[in-house]
Amino acid sequence: MRIKDIFKNKTVFSFEVFPPKKTSSIETIYTTLDELHDLCPDFISVTFSAGGSSNNALACEIASRIGETGVVPMVHLPCINYSRDEIAATLGEFKSRGIENILALRGDRNPDIQPKDDFHYASDLISFINENGDFDIAGACYPECHPDCSTLEEDIANLKRKVDAGADHLISQLFFDNSSFYEFLWKAKAAGINVPIEAGIMPVVNKRQIERMVTTCGASLPKKFVKIMQRFEHSPEALRDAGIAYAVNQIVDLVASGVDGIHLYTMNNAYVARKISEAVSGLIGEKSGICE
Repeated sequence: MRIKDIFKNKTVFSFEVFPPKKTSSIETIYTTLDELHDLCPDFISVTFSAGGSSNNALACEIASRIGETGVVPMVHLPCINYSRDEIAATLGEFKSRGIENILALRGDRNPDIQPKDDFHYASDLISFINENGDFDIAGACYPECHPDCSTLEEDIANLKRKVDAGADHLISQLFFDNSSFYEFLWKAKAAGINVPIEAGIMPVVNKRQIERMVTTCGASLPKKFVKIMQRFEHSPEALRDAGIAYAVNQIVDLVASGVDGIHLYTMNNAYVARKISEAVSGLIGEKSGICE
């Protein structure tokens, strides 16, 4: 199933997972997927290494496993460190495994890897995918501006290029202030971006983890959020529960405001995903067909 078609009928609710570390058994992610399957997401996305590691083959395997269970899979595809031939071969692998949905990304720059010259931006990759395959293509967006852009307006102009190149829908980077997301949506619509945009939500379960992610993506921390971290940082269970509550409050407000979808960054934590899913299940609307 093409993800773009799901947006026509409901508020989309989806998850993101990542392959286990080399030191961990692949069975750990399969156990997580079994639990996430029971929550009836509309799709599950799998991260893909920007550096060409062996985890890429693992990501394809995991996506295939997701599809076998009846859940729609999506695979991330970064391009900055890959050649056209490598991307073409990867698209062929996706097709052979029945993977129809791709999140097209530039990918993070790695100081230890010399970027290749074939793809400089995600819009280049999106154009290439459209020219060399029949896929549903998602793009990434940054409600508080991509770290490499000086202004949100500049970033939205770049985002428009992704949509014009053929992105069918968009998934946002994580954010903790809904007002920032609403301002971004208004500016995106004003720029002529009319494809569905999912809101990316990451529950707080670990203070250090969140601080690392915020440093990477540039998301701001509202005072209410900072108070939660400061008050409960030394009590893991309390921080987890407070983080779940904060994420649920975000989602309630977003759905009430008519957001196209919610993309939950699960960090492979099925317990947290379950608690949030159960809390908002009555808001999302019709369940995925896998629950029938």
